[in-house]
Amino acid sequence: MIYLDAAATTPVRREVLEAMWPLLTTDYGNPSSHHTVGESAARALDYARRLVAAELNCKPADVLFTSGGTEADNLAIKGIALARPRGKHIVASSIEHPAVLETLDYLKRLHGFRISLLPVTAEGLVEEKTLRAALDDDTTLCTIMYANNEVGTVQPIAALSAVCRERRIPFHTDAVQAAGWLRLDTAELGVDAMSISGHKLGAPKGCGVLFVRSRIPLEPLIHGGGQERGRRSGTENVAGAVALATALRLAQQERLDHYSASLARRNHLIGTVLDGLEGSFLTGHPEQRLPNVASFCFPGANGEAILLELERAGVVSSSGSACAAGSSEPSAVLQALGVEPDVAQTALRLSWTASTSDAEIALAGRAVVSSVRKVQGLGGRA
Repeated sequence: MIYLDAAATTPVRREVLEAMWPLLTTDYGNPSSHHTVGESAARALDYARRLVAAELNCKPADVLFTSGGTEADNLAIKGIALARPRGKHIVASSIEHPAVLETLDYLKRLHGFRISLLPVTAEGLVEEKTLRAALDDDTTLCTIMYANNEVGTVQPIAALSAVCRERRIPFHTDAVQAAGWLRLDTAELGVDAMSISGHKLGAPKGCGVLFVRSRIPLEPLIHGGGQERGRRSGTENVAGAVALATALRLAQQERLDHYSASLARRNHLIGTVLDGLEGSFLTGHPEQRLPNVASFCFPGANGEAILLELERAGVVSSSGSACAAGSSEPSAVLQALGVEPDVAQTALRLSWTASTSDAEIALAGRAVVSSVRKVQGLGGRA
């Protein structure tokens, strides 16, 4: 099997499992407990926090551990919006992850916030002039994802955050897909908050982190014992925090070595598919995109049939976001890019880890071509 759905989740790395193991077996204490077992767990949690802070170039006090990227997005957006808002207007892109869009809808429905969803170009980019025009004196937060989970387009986050900084508007970015592939220096990016998920990096599901500058007022989502400096109550998942910190450190250390190799694989795969299938087209930006994501549409074919045919050929992939799996609706992201709804339903997303080989990508490219041809030959059915 060739696994090409890494944008949905990745296998847990051996180094991560080894780092977690003592915290699940011997150092299992509650980090809030004032005895030797608890203090040992507290030291492990502090180690994880400092490790993450070093990778993000921020203070350890700016690092909050969460249950994943979805909670991190919710905490950042609801927390900042409800703490000390200067107004009730939030700006976001129209191609955000559901964790962001549903959070914004909640704030609109129950708290009366006004939401502006920015249009994007046909390649999925938010333009500075578009963002600047959307901001006003009532804007209390801007949230724009670093790299899109469906089409892989990478936003110019530093330039966009600078626009908000001119107006003293906090800026949050969902960096779940970017982590491990792109720079995460929060000072360089100019962001006030950033969400990361462990299971996209080789850590287990159920662990995440939110960077949020300690000077930014943040209303907690979860109330209780006051853990995480009162910003996220609940007994900390120490093993998960260490797992995420270890995976993040490894991924960011290896990033430059793996980036160019993955980029070559991506370009080879895109060339194979586009050269082999007349009428097919790439979605997202052709160059300003993640090195491990290639996404296509195949007009006239059935997207689900292509997925089934590919799996028969030994290639596991997806039609887009795993969070939208089972939905019969065409991708909102692709429609925001101007893709017609019927064409959007032919989408295919291929995404891989740094350990995916050149040979696997070459085989997968040929499998895509043959699978789409077979489905088209059957009138769209598999």
